[in-house]
Amino acid sequence: MTNLRFLTAGESHGKSLVVVLEGVPASLALTENYIASDLRRRQGGYGRSRRQQIEQDQAEIVSGVRHGLTLGSPIGMVIQNRVWEDWSEVMQVAPYEGEPKRVTRLRPGHADLPGAMKYGFDDARNVLERASARETAARVAAGAVCRRLLEEFGVAVHSHTTSIADIEASVNGEPDWATVEESPVRCADGGASERMCRAIDAAQEAGDTLGGTFEMWGTSVPIGLGSHVMWDRKLDGQLAQAVMSIHAVKGVEIGGGFAVAAGPGSEAHDVILPPDQWDGRPWRRATNRAGGLEGGMTNGEPVIVRGALKPISTLSKPLPSVDLLSAEEIKAHYERSDVCTVPAAGVVGEAMVAIVLARAMLEKFGGDSLAETRRNFEEYQKTIGPRGR
Repeated sequence: MTNLRFLTAGESHGKSLVVVLEGVPASLALTENYIASDLRRRQGGYGRSRRQQIEQDQAEIVSGVRHGLTLGSPIGMVIQNRVWEDWSEVMQVAPYEGEPKRVTRLRPGHADLPGAMKYGFDDARNVLERASARETAARVAAGAVCRRLLEEFGVAVHSHTTSIADIEASVNGEPDWATVEESPVRCADGGASERMCRAIDAAQEAGDTLGGTFEMWGTSVPIGLGSHVMWDRKLDGQLAQAVMSIHAVKGVEIGGGFAVAAGPGSEAHDVILPPDQWDGRPWRRATNRAGGLEGGMTNGEPVIVRGALKPISTLSKPLPSVDLLSAEEIKAHYERSDVCTVPAAGVVGEAMVAIVLARAMLEKFGGDSLAETRRNFEEYQKTIGPRGR
């Protein structure tokens, strides 16, 4: 069994972000330009702050790749923070001479207060720098490598915005992904996209922020990833944890989610079709209310996972709060921030879904080289079908 895992390091205004990804088979074609495409998509979206134009993220591969092919050893990547020069004194590694300027104005909804209590800090910057969603740039870099691996097996991962505030997109079935990428809020519903942009403008004018929902699709995922035999091997549980770990996500649904819970069983499950309706792939369903997962395993239908993102906690018109040191009433801390990050959250969601699916693929098919993994995958595919044939 091959174990795919990754670690990230770095602070929001530190020198750089670092990611180490271990377990990718050898001989997978991979370039920095391929990863850069997803990093650009993460920085886009209506409602982002000016920092997204400043940074222009680029992941430099520093290990695990030679002559455009993975080596099977850990892949190390570094994403430089372009604003480092402006923060080099505030975030310097060496001991600081004098008294540093502390952040003590606590923000409701952020990690400031619980982090300061947990680690014994008298400066919330020690928490907020790592708790920042800036860390997701490293996740997207790792996810891009996993996307590249999944492509070798015909698996694709996409995302789209399904709502911002109370504005919901109307999309039936799989969205048109080209339309999604052309939308400033990554929404397949053109009318809803325009209303979402107006809502973001209004929130910015009011000094407020907006949340919403985003949905990931994994298509052409083979039957049998994950397992029913133990709680931590259930793939739907792994996907839910991965998406819930994204900053500001407060809810996760798979397939029909909460809507299915409101109806009867006759309207909750996916009828298995006879072979003459399989359309070239085995064991097709009439619907996909399960979101491609049954009993903790993929069932051959698209894997559909939805995340609910709360509004960002850093407001340009700050909420009332208290000071970390004195506990006196003050206004919460404000540092340059986005108004809405739902479109970007979808790209981060893609990365997390790609990482989980790639890990499940390697757990199922193994292989130290891409050729070995492919052989195992192709042999398994031959066994998928009615047992009497």
